[in-house]
Amino acid sequence: MAARHRHCGGRLPRRADDAAQLGSLDHLRQRNHVGQPGSAHSLVLAVDDVDAARDALVTRGIEVSEVFHYAGGPFNNTVENPRVGGRDPQGRSYFSFASFEDPDGNGWLLQEITTRLPGREWKLTRARAMDAATLVDLLRETGEHHDHYEKTHAEHHWWDWYASYLSARQNGSSPEEAAIAADRYMEGALHILPR
Repeated sequence: MAARHRHCGGRLPRRADDAAQLGSLDHLRQRNHVGQPGSAHSLVLAVDDVDAARDALVTRGIEVSEVFHYAGGPFNNTVENPRVGGRDPQGRSYFSFASFEDPDGNGWLLQEITTRLPGREWKLTRARAMDAATLVDLLRETGEHHDHYEKTHAEHHWWDWYASYLSARQNGSSPEEAAIAADRYMEGALHILPR
């Protein structure tokens, strides 16, 4: 199976949408047309610091391999004993890895990418600058929409819903669309259901 890529940065997860990606892996089986649990192998999470990402997973109780590199270059399994312990000796981007399995038995690789290849750079988008008065209005609006959610759903941390709502609003969603996105995130990633 071809490797699937998802950029998550050095800390896992770094953004709300990454938390959703790591929180529920069911959508990956559907999106990648993977049949049974445990049938996906070499799914790739690109990280900017493989040691930090590995440590973050280990502190969450996940068994993760030691950092390794491939003897014949990234993903080259054609040589005997393709995985060699330790980071890439030359410190090259794309060449250091760690591996783990999710609870369904799917195989994941953390691949350290510190410098992207030409033409493959990530274009960072930043939320537009916001003055204090605009931020106050957005926080008030967020609180009003969260109030309804809080009354109708199981106990949860308010900041999880706020983060998803604020992210959607800053990316151009209407208040109604942002509330739907926040609700979807809470249910899909954190399994918070209506009462």
